Amino acid sequence: MSTANYMSPTSSTTTPTWHQFERKVDEVKPSKTDINYLVMDYLVTNGYPAAAKRFAVEANIQPHADVKSIQERVEIRTAIHSGNIQKAIEKINELNPQILDENPSLHFALLRLQLVELIRYCTTNTDGDISPALEFATSQLAPRAPTNPQFLEDLERTLALLIFPTENLTPSLAPLLHPDLRKEIATQVNEAILQSQGARKEARLRNLVKLRAWAEQKAREAKKDIPEKLDLGLCDNNTPSNDFAGPSRNGSNDTVMINNEDVDPMIS
Repeated sequence: MSTANYMSPTSSTTTPTWHQFERKVDEVKPSKTDINYLVMDYLVTNGYPAAAKRFAVEANIQPHADVKSIQERVEIRTAIHSGNIQKAIEKINELNPQILDENPSLHFALLRLQLVELIRYCTTNTDGDISPALEFATSQLAPRAPTNPQFLEDLERTLALLIFPTENLTPSLAPLLHPDLRKEIATQVNEAILQSQGARKEARLRNLVKLRAWAEQKAREAKKDIPEKLDLGLCDNNTPSNDFAGPSRNGSNDTVMINNEDVDPMIS
């Protein structure tokens, strides 16, 4: 490879070669095919069926999973993101009742989120009837609370939402009504479903990003001579992956994620 290939795009002809670290990175860049399969794995694992289908066509690769099989996870995720937790629980049980039977913490988290949605409704409704929320807490959550100290603490904290006005919640209560709680539970459910199906619960791309961040941190702590800023190096102007984070254009349920501002910052 010629010296010119190691020149920074913004360097003049008198500028010395790239930083030694960048030269080494350039020598081991992954192929476009490898990157495409990482992107496909991400879309399938995180439940973007329409985007995965479109990306498979544009990248000319075959997904390792049936894209149609992702739709069940998408419907469950959509129900959670819209606050319809009862529908999500029913769909999970239809898919595999053992998922919640064997994961009491996840089951409790879903029920608590359902209680949060009931409280959200009754505290914003004109009649202010809190009896549905109290009845649900008594019948569904109270019997489970004594089995785990964290369950009891979470239940007590959630019921406190009935006492304080929603516009003046304490820092410990405000996150319960924030949309991020729905996203967090939806992610946990998605991972549990994947695990029950014998699949990885996290995409390879996310694992690689975490590993890279850890390696960079260790290198900086050891005072290694590396550039001040390191890019991921996954962008390619000739790769259709520039488009895969935009499923809202394909008219599918993937739009739910875009409308809820839930595009992963790693791919946006």
